[in-house]
Amino acid sequence: MAKITAAITGVGGYAPEYILTNEEISKMVDTSDEWIMTRIGIKERHILREPGMATSDMAVEAILDLFKKTGCKPEEVDMLLWCGVTPDMPFPSTANIISDKLGVKNAFGYDINAGCSSFLYTLATASKFVESGSHKKVVVVGADKMSSIVDYTARNTCPIFGDGAGAALIEPNTDGLGVIDAMLRVDGSGRKYLFQAAGGSLLPATMDTVLKRQHFIFQEGQPVFKAAVSNMSDTTVAMMQKHGLTADTLTWLVPHQANLRIIKACADRANLSMDKVMVNIERYGNTTAGTIPLCLWDYEKKLKIGDNLIIATFGAGFTWGAMYLKWAYDGSTRG
Repeated sequence: MAKITAAITGVGGYAPEYILTNEEISKMVDTSDEWIMTRIGIKERHILREPGMATSDMAVEAILDLFKKTGCKPEEVDMLLWCGVTPDMPFPSTANIISDKLGVKNAFGYDINAGCSSFLYTLATASKFVESGSHKKVVVVGADKMSSIVDYTARNTCPIFGDGAGAALIEPNTDGLGVIDAMLRVDGSGRKYLFQAAGGSLLPATMDTVLKRQHFIFQEGQPVFKAAVSNMSDTTVAMMQKHGLTADTLTWLVPHQANLRIIKACADRANLSMDKVMVNIERYGNTTAGTIPLCLWDYEKKLKIGDNLIIATFGAGFTWGAMYLKWAYDGSTRG
């Protein structure tokens, strides 16, 4: 019997209509388009501004796009996983809310939070259910409304983040395509450099936590930058070496879109030219769990059966990792 692997058989995406430009950011804090582009590489980011709209609404739009392109129906899904750091509410799970909004009735699902590494961790989790033979159609959706936790008076964080969602359908494959290997790591000592202090069981919401602005993102940039460069680069190179991949045989590097300088450093370490690296940070910013699937969505038409991809991520925690997968379909055939 042929070995079952878990393959991505379709991707969908969604970005809110409103675009927040660097010019607008420069009116909120002491910064400029030149500074943001030079230091981070972001020109604009999409923001979900409509009242009453949440992370789950973006996830639903991304999955509807996925369903339209793949022909998958809600009743065929047997597992749905949402990942990110901005759930609609502490409970019930955002996966539960998404399933209800889509009419997914024959599945189970839950949420996964690994910071900006969430999509990679969740894709690795989903792959095990598919490889076991227990599940045939798994939807993984990375979506975050980062604007809900961004302090737009904080110069060091407000230019970085945007809102968006990306989804992937994971199905069994017996042709050697799909997820080949994953290296996932965590170092909890990094948790002090990137976090949201209040809103959990440690610091429940009070007037004091609100006034101290503890419900917003805190980031100490330099330690995060250094750890991201070293860990994303190390796992990317380690994965390439383990599977004998070279700059010639690796088709695409799919890095988390946190900072263009981090992306370039990772590519340099792997001896890859930037034309082999998926980059869309300029248009979306850091959408946290949405960056990887939004890259795959943007580049889908360039992807071909058998393409060698390495996904590399780094996130709060610290969390990081790399995944090697072989692409399972010709993206140019998808509308």
